[in-house]
Amino acid sequence: MRKPHWSILGTAGVPGRYGGFETLAENLVRYHQAHALEARLTVYCGAGAAGARPARYLSAELRHIGIRANGPQSVVYDMVSLIDAIRHRTDTVLLLGVSGALALPLVRVLSRTRIVTNIDGIEWQRAKWRGLARLILRWSERAAVRWSHAVIADNQAIAEHVRDRYGVACHVIAYGGDHALEAAPIAMPGLELPQRYALALCRIEPENNVEMILDAFARHPTADLVVVGNWDQSAHGRALRARYGARPHIHLIDPVYEPGHLRWIRDGAMAYIHGHSAGGTNPALVEMMHFGVPVLAFDCAFNRNTTEGKALYFGSANALAGTMAALKPPEAARIGRQMREIAAQRYTWVRIGRAYVELMHDLPA
Repeated sequence: MRKPHWSILGTAGVPGRYGGFETLAENLVRYHQAHALEARLTVYCGAGAAGARPARYLSAELRHIGIRANGPQSVVYDMVSLIDAIRHRTDTVLLLGVSGALALPLVRVLSRTRIVTNIDGIEWQRAKWRGLARLILRWSERAAVRWSHAVIADNQAIAEHVRDRYGVACHVIAYGGDHALEAAPIAMPGLELPQRYALALCRIEPENNVEMILDAFARHPTADLVVVGNWDQSAHGRALRARYGARPHIHLIDPVYEPGHLRWIRDGAMAYIHGHSAGGTNPALVEMMHFGVPVLAFDCAFNRNTTEGKALYFGSANALAGTMAALKPPEAARIGRQMREIAAQRYTWVRIGRAYVELMHDLPA
């Protein structure tokens, strides 16, 4: 009897080195191998380093598409991957993101492949998208919801958006974060961190409220602030670095990808500042919740849902500065314990992997 064939599309590939969806794909592969699942698994990979085209990763077959998986070309990459998956008789496609969703009506006409789409955040609402790009993302979201056999939202607030806008129920499956604890801490050569600091980890984009966070600590330096992000990738990031980078208690660090270095930075934090205002459940937040430090999060439905309303919340630089100044050790310890407990109950890869596999198994033929 032929084994069921599952394919994961929409990421740069595995092992994960880029972002949240890549981390998700890698951990689904690890779950597949650890549980010796019967289904054949394929992961689609974008154009990477020259010559780096391995045929397998753990228990997954890899198919390489010679198109970059990120940026504007991601739409073409996802569509080509979908057509290729059909040609190779994939029974179920897990599509991560909506970039290729405009091709789903064709997929439904041409094949019996079942489509499960994780629609990510409400991508078209992000400040970086304007005009035609925003319109295409809105159409893509609509197509993903309309033509997928099942829709996954990573946050209850996203599921409510889909229900209210399209009248469709989502499966709510978040992300794991316990992999952040696996690497041993390794100090970064040449980087000296203060003894007591608050930490923020994010892309330097307007909707992540980095300027608000920097302004709070610049005006009310109750503690050192370390922000790790891609400062040089945009005019916005470069302007923030020029404005705040020389302040002695503000430390702006370029992106850190090496797990041991990242673990070392996270281990030293006495609080985590999370400014994201869009996008659903953020992987960096659930990863940091496993470290048991108090979380101060921008006040929006996504962050309140992720932290079950038990973090501290801010909506302005003054509010953040005041909250930091008023945070005493006993309260900090209590909130940190609650964050770790929530993470252990909701944001582990065993739990997330099981939810995805059960959904794939239970789809009607």
